[in-house]
Amino acid sequence: MPPKKKTKKTTKKKPENSENDLEAKYRRSILDVAILQDHIAFQCESVKKVQSDRVDLRRRVRDTEQKLQRERQDHRDVNSDLSRQCKTMQTELGSKVKRLEEEVGQLKEELVLCQEELRKEKREREQVEREKDTTIADLQHKLDNMERDYEKILHETLDSLTSQLSVARQGWEDKSTTLHQNYKELLSEFGLNAQHI
Repeated sequence: MPPKKKTKKTTKKKPENSENDLEAKYRRSILDVAILQDHIAFQCESVKKVQSDRVDLRRRVRDTEQKLQRERQDHRDVNSDLSRQCKTMQTELGSKVKRLEEEVGQLKEELVLCQEELRKEKREREQVEREKDTTIADLQHKLDNMERDYEKILHETLDSLTSQLSVARQGWEDKSTTLHQNYKELLSEFGLNAQHI
């Protein structure tokens, strides 16, 4: 736009007006710089918080994995201990059966004199074998129950962790969306387009 012709009176006021305009632009620029610095500081804090949350989440995942590993090791230790106990009991019962068989051999040598005693020993031996079978069945049942319990605990822990991660992710996405919307509104209040920044 071409400059208008001004009178002397207007010419005298022009330097003051341009100084005022310049000063107003300078103040606006300072305000814009301060707002942008606040915006950058807030963005930096947000990034630090997100990074801190990410580190915390990784630490929690690592702790959960270590806990799971310890539970697996405990499960293996319990299985190993039960197997050892079962073998020990089998050995003891085997020794007892062997001893009873030796007693049966002695009883056979004294068959004429000890027929009644022999029948009594046979009944005892059958009882021991039934107890052995019952004990083995009970231990196997307990072992199966413990295996199911550990699997249930493992699945529940993994399901809980997955649910917690999903809730945390949804919260972060909601916060991020809210923050972005707030910044867009702030920028539009200052006449700035968020897509051009």
